[in-house]
Order: sequence, then C-alpha cells, then structure tokens
Amino acid sequence: MQPKAVFFDAGETLVHPHPSFPELFAEVLRDEGYDVDPEVVREVVWGASQRVTEALRSDEHALWSTSPDRSRRFWFTMYLNLLEDTGIDDSEGKVTAALYARFSDLESYRLHPDALPLLERLEAADCPMGLISNFEAWLEGLLEKLDVTRFFPVRVVSGLEGVEKPDPEIFRIALDRMGVAAEDSVYVGDHPYFDVEAAQKVGMRPVLIDRRDLYPDVDAPRITSLEDLPEAVGLRV
Repeated sequence: MQPKAVFFDAGETLVHPHPSFPELFAEVLRDEGYDVDPEVVREVVWGASQRVTEALRSDEHALWSTSPDRSRRFWFTMYLNLLEDTGIDDSEGKVTAALYARFSDLESYRLHPDALPLLERLEAADCPMGLISNFEAWLEGLLEKLDVTRFFPVRVVSGLEGVEKPDPEIFRIALDRMGVAAEDSVYVGDHPYFDVEAAQKVGMRPVLIDRRDLYPDVDAPRITSLEDLPEAVGLRV
C-alpha cells in the first residue's frame, strides 16, 4: 500500500557526527592529549548504548533530551562513562566538557550521503515528510544549516515538545499535525527499540535503516541505504 506520509528520525538516520561518532570522539581525545583508536571507541560505544537502552527500557518515563539541563546531565554522564571504559580518568571533567562542546557544535554534523537524494525524490513525488526525533532543541538550527528544513513541514523534536520516544504521544503529535492516520504512515529510524518497536505500538509502518548491518533479526523491513526505502515500502517515486 502506498504510504500517505513518511516520517524520519534525525540522528544517525539523516544526520551524523562527522566523520563518525567514534572518529570525532577520538579526535577530541587527541586534542586533549590521549591517543585512542576509533575502533576502540566504537566497541566501547556499542556496549554503552546497549546498557543505556536497557536502562531506558526499564524506565520509560526517564527523560533525557526534553530540557537543556537533562540533556547536559545525560551526556556528561555518558561521556564520563565512555572515558572510564577507555581507561581515561577525567575526574576534573575537562575532557568530558570538551566532548560535550564538540558534539553540541553544529559544525560537527553532516547529512548522510544517501539522505538528500532520497528527500529530493520524495519531494518531487509530492510525498509529505515529517521528522520525529529525540534530540535537543538545537536540531532546528542544524536542519537549517544543512538546508533540509524545507522537506519537513512537520517537525516534532523532543527538546521542544517535552516528550520522547518511545512514548506514543510523540508519534501522535506528528500524525495529528500531518493529518494522517498511523496505518497510512511510514517511520524510518536507526534503532530497533526507540524507532521500530515504538512506531509499531502506535500502528505506523516502521523501517530500520541499518547501515552497518547491526540488527539482522529485527522484526521490520530493514535497509542499509535510504535509497532502498521506496522499494521497501511500496513508494512510487
């Protein structure tokens, strides 16, 4: 069935730290006098992300991005834990602060190469698009800087709305603003829990963008490039 609207997650679906989270993390560490291989960072980040997901699964009311203070506490704790896992003692918080500053800088982000071509294809086909993202309020500025705001007349960002995935309300807000039913909508994201499972619970059709082939067993259509989205969901573009 041809979807009537397509919604996207933002982080690691459309935009990403440049050149990647592990490489940027390692770059900051080098600037602070620590030589850590990005592959070591990648392994540490994977383990940490799994722990965070399980923690948030156990408490779906634990919000992290809905205010600047919550976001800062969350990321400072995350960066400090990642540093400990890589064997770096940052008891004074200097490296943690440097990481927070770099990853909060709009200049640190780029569009995934497959994002703009797909958005332009959908726009040319008059397919309504929206954004639903757990992200700080400064995502609006990033979208503007990357010149993609025009694609998303409906943008529901947790840092502005005060509600986060997997709460069904964040999806309902977007659906109401777009004026479409959940079953007529597709949601594209990179996380099995926050994107796939959460969208399924409200009746949307989820698609997992899994560029690094991390989740082969996910119970949803799975693509490794956004260019494959139209075929995966029956979009005629």
